[in-house]
Amino acid sequence: MLVLLPPSEGKAPSGSGAPLELESLSLPGLSAAREAVLGELVELCSGDEDKAREVLGIGEGLRGEVAKNAGLRTAGARPAGEIYTGVLYDALDLGSLDAAATRRAAGSLLVFSGLWGAVRMTDRIPSYRCSMGVRLPGLGALGAYWRTPMAGALPAAAGDGLVLDLRSSAYAAAWKPKGEVAGRTATVRVLHSRMVDGVEKRSVVSHFNKATKGRIVRSLLTAGAVPKDPAELVKALRDLGYTVEAEAPGRAGRAWTLDVVVTEIH
Repeated sequence: MLVLLPPSEGKAPSGSGAPLELESLSLPGLSAAREAVLGELVELCSGDEDKAREVLGIGEGLRGEVAKNAGLRTAGARPAGEIYTGVLYDALDLGSLDAAATRRAAGSLLVFSGLWGAVRMTDRIPSYRCSMGVRLPGLGALGAYWRTPMAGALPAAAGDGLVLDLRSSAYAAAWKPKGEVAGRTATVRVLHSRMVDGVEKRSVVSHFNKATKGRIVRSLLTAGAVPKDPAELVKALRDLGYTVEAEAPGRAGRAWTLDVVVTEIH
């Protein structure tokens, strides 16, 4: 099983560990693209600060993020699972997993990134600021830039099992499973169900969508579930107590969409 996750906008500090070693990151087929994006980002943030903030889409109160990016090559690095924070990662709570679940997380979770393309939880990276929606002066829109290198690296990473795609739309733009891989890919939508005047009303949740996805991943990891395809994923999630609605796609080569229905959002 390969689980595709979005990064968090907020990140923990880099810390004082050894600096980044690009060649040590997972998915070595992305190395050249990573070097290109890193070089552009460091150059941008080492120059005009106001221009860098404009390109990165950050406000006056986040000026420190520009300086942080300028020092990426020498900053301390930590495992990605410690760098990414926020609602999804709080719910996933990697640090509290037992040893077996931690090993499963290391082998199955892949975080998409505007800077790194995609990294495993054990890959050591510094804290950074660069979303997939950024358009770098020399490389253009990162979502489009990453498509070619991702198309070469991700099918092999997907192997022959389930691909559980929990990315937001900006990160999904960097790689879209195709053909046989798409047929064993499942995306998840979280719906809030509530009764209004005796009638069920459902709505798509946003903030709490991330928390639910984090809990889903944690549940699968702690249970040791290894569904091989979307149909087995539906059964596994139902066995874990989730309310899941799904229909197989109408034709081959299309991803499944699963609706996880919740009555409480927290």
